[in-house]
Amino acid sequence: MFEKIALVGIGLIGSSLARVIRREGLARHVAISTRSETTLARASELGLGSSYTMDAKEAVRDADLVIVSVPVGSSGEVAEEIAPALKQGAILTDVGSTKASVIAQIEPHVPDGVHFIPGHPLAGTEKSGPDAGFAELFENRWCIFTPLPGTDPAALERLSEFWRRCGSNIDTMDPQHHDMTLAIVSHLPHIIAYNIVGTADDLQSVTKSEVIKYSASGFRDFTRLAASDPTMWRDVCLHNKDAILEMLARFSEDLASLQRAIRWGDGEKLFDLFTRTRAVRRSIIEAGQDIDVPDFGRQAVEHPVKG
Repeated sequence: MFEKIALVGIGLIGSSLARVIRREGLARHVAISTRSETTLARASELGLGSSYTMDAKEAVRDADLVIVSVPVGSSGEVAEEIAPALKQGAILTDVGSTKASVIAQIEPHVPDGVHFIPGHPLAGTEKSGPDAGFAELFENRWCIFTPLPGTDPAALERLSEFWRRCGSNIDTMDPQHHDMTLAIVSHLPHIIAYNIVGTADDLQSVTKSEVIKYSASGFRDFTRLAASDPTMWRDVCLHNKDAILEMLARFSEDLASLQRAIRWGDGEKLFDLFTRTRAVRRSIIEAGQDIDVPDFGRQAVEHPVKG
């Protein structure tokens, strides 16, 4: 699809893209750039790209597609750095999980003639770095675009087809609607996980060894979310704070209602809530966004049976 694709950032998303681009033959040349010499060397050892550099401007030079895969708080700085080297007609996109903030950071630096199309693949694991990526990461997951007014339809379709070939389903949203949606389906669950694991760690009456030794599936799954990249999630909280705070307020109100039901022994209300939430889980499975096997299928995905 492209002569040259530049990947600025080579963590979980970037390295997964590198692998699927190679598998599907989506570019003749894949240029990889990252600020960490160690990470860049590891990407080279893994053979993820065609060229490797710590100079992002050099990586994006003559690239037809530039994908910025950095923590959202660094988006503006990266955009300013690479802007002079972006070629006319190139598509510039990102993978950040907040869109209004990223647009505000990147858009002022985009040269005329460059197609900036904000994007967000809803795919990930708690792991990070170039070793964490795998080509199947995006299969049957959603990639959401938040196109700006005046976006070239041909460029949007070309980028959409790229993500389809990576395995993704495509949707578009208004940036603010995206941020509110992601606040409830992604950001709030991670914040709750970080908080409950932190609470368990702080409890003086429960030793850390007991927390680890007796972790049941519920707490274990919280720890998976709470193991996600600290830099990325710090930036998400800071750059989508209005939507997150709104969702936290709603969650706090619902939690208080649940607390009252438990305190007053309102079994009917508890049963109704648990029945309703169970149906949500089944709907997610029916929509193909998870599989109904132990451990949510993670073992099947991460350690597929060969033979």
